[in-house]
Parts: sequence; structure tokens; C-alpha cells
Amino acid sequence: MGLLEDKVVLVNGGSQGVGAGIVRAAVREGATVVFTGRRADVGEKLAADTGAHFIRADLSDAAQARDSVVQTVDTYGRVDCLVNAAGLTSRGSLLDTTPELFDAHIAINLRAPFFSMQAAVADMVARKAPGTVVNVISSAQHGGQPFLAPYVTAKAGLAGLTRNAAHAHRWDRVRINGLNIGWTDTEGEDATQRAFHGAGDDWLEKAAASQPMGKIGQVDEIADFVVFLLSDRSGVVTGSVIDWDQIVFGGLD
Repeated sequence: MGLLEDKVVLVNGGSQGVGAGIVRAAVREGATVVFTGRRADVGEKLAADTGAHFIRADLSDAAQARDSVVQTVDTYGRVDCLVNAAGLTSRGSLLDTTPELFDAHIAINLRAPFFSMQAAVADMVARKAPGTVVNVISSAQHGGQPFLAPYVTAKAGLAGLTRNAAHAHRWDRVRINGLNIGWTDTEGEDATQRAFHGAGDDWLEKAAASQPMGKIGQVDEIADFVVFLLSDRSGVVTGSVIDWDQIVFGGLD
């Protein structure tokens, strides 16, 4: 028996990167998986590779974020588990962030999780059934680099939302947790390093050498942890925002 046997799992932002890793891990663990993404070609390929069900959606639109849950329930009768994995990581400091960039970060990194959670938890409560939610947050929500001001703002809000919703729905047996992931090896991170930091082809090798564990975060390892949090094996844990990183926050040299 897989950890998610007979569960219906929705992964918002699941077409690439960490989200795609979670889709693969959830399928492997026996779940019926639905995932969203903006790019039809990428989403349809992952669906063909895994057997998961792809919904094309732009999560910056709150109505489409909610509708991802509605479509999942319409197709499979319920949603047992929700993962919010979509993330916008474009750069901006306090001094140069425009209102448009700020709004884009809030839309993807905070508003989309809020309204997809609203719809998913409403389904769980209406059925009087237990459920789980995992929000992929960021270790940057503790403060982050100066060039991540709008990103940190939104992710810190998501950490607060995770705790608030977990407290509100603990008696409904809906467990809601978050994962503060650190620097991670994804296609999106490769593009970000090249676009914003002038990185060359050897950036990943240099990044790995600069880290205590000799590597940056790996998608498959993060995905396995998310599956554990979604599953009954994580027991009664709710309202936890877990630092999944090799930085020890508060530690000083």
C-alpha cells in the first residue's frame, strides 16, 4: 500500500519543478492526482508520463485557483489533499519593486493558495471528512535577501495563513502544514540564476560546493517529505511550518 492509496490529490503549480516532483511522488504512492499549470505542452507531457490529470490554469486569477478544486471534485467526487506549489521568484527590492511586481507576487504566492485552500477545505468540511493541505513556502519568509522583498512579503503571509487555517479547522480534522524550502535545483531556478544573476553553465556546481551538505535542495527529496505530510503517517501534525533547509536560522559564526 502506498502512503496516499485511494486519496485524491490536487497539486496546484504541478507542471514543473518541485510541483512536478510532488505529482510523480503522489502517483507513485497510489494517489489519484490532478495538477495545474499554465503551459499546456508541459502539463500534457507530464500527464502522459504519469497518468495524472492536467488542468490548464492561470493561478494569478483567484477564480481559476478556486476552479481547480471545483474541477477536481466534479471529476473525482472529492479532494482529500491539496498542495500549493506554484511560486513566482522574480526579483525586486524595497526600493525598486513596482506595484505591478508586488501584485504579481501576492497573486501567485499568497492569493492563489488562499482561495484554493478555501475551496478545498470547504469540500472537506461539507463532507465531514478529514483532509490535508501542504503549502510549499520558502525559508526566505524568515527575512530573505534584499532582492526578494515582494517574494518574502507574500511567502511570510502564506506561513501565517498556514497556521491560521490549521487552527481554524483542527476540529474538522483538516491538517494544514507548510514547508520552508531553501535553495533548490529546479528548471525555474536555473532560469532565475541566468536571468537575474548572470550565472553560467557551472552555476549549479559552484552552488553545491558552497553549501554544507555539498548540494542544494533536491526535488525528489522535497517531494517525498510533502507526501509524508499529506499522508496519515504524519499523524496529528498540523499548523507546523517546517524549515527544510541546511541553513540553521538563528545560528551565527
